[in-house]
Amino acid sequence: MAKVSVGLRGWRFDEDEIFTDDEELKPLDEIPEEPRERLVRLVSLVEEPCDVCYLEHGEAEVHRCNQAEIVYGEPKGEVLLCPEHEPDLIYWFREEGGSEHAGSLEFGDRFHEWVAAGNEAPEGYGSVEHVEEDPDGLPDLPDQQDIQERVEQDFDGDRIDILELAGETDDEEEDKLSEDDFEDVDLSTDYPSNR
Repeated sequence: MAKVSVGLRGWRFDEDEIFTDDEELKPLDEIPEEPRERLVRLVSLVEEPCDVCYLEHGEAEVHRCNQAEIVYGEPKGEVLLCPEHEPDLIYWFREEGGSEHAGSLEFGDRFHEWVAAGNEAPEGYGSVEHVEEDPDGLPDLPDQQDIQERVEQDFDGDRIDILELAGETDDEEEDKLSEDDFEDVDLSTDYPSNR
């Protein structure tokens, strides 16, 4: 069973868990939970900057940051790196206690704190050798829109009756609201949203 990286080096997937025999990405509901979670997370990470570059330059100069090529850690606690800054993480992990945070969601935060305190790997500290046998032989990672469509595909959803959950039934006619109850409500008001 071959292991492959998709989108970014670091997270490795069993090829037969995520790809069909035709070398297409399997439907999401056919991919086991852990690799599916990583694949969905990768979609939002593949064009992000290196975390160390970002800590050096900030949002105002994000254009100076290298694009991330490597990911370490767990989804939502990951570290994104360019090849130039990968030795910093390797040094922190091996020599500065970073291994204590392996597998935890705090992994990324602890590394970011270490870097923000001015720490870095000694000059010439080695990196991990990544072997890429056929990087162009893998299908492209789907974009966020494609992932969303795959998640919604065949999803009927369940209607939740909030009144039923609250212990109310249809027999409680006196508690039901009518159009008259909304007479004084201004529906033209703009309310804040998350978009």
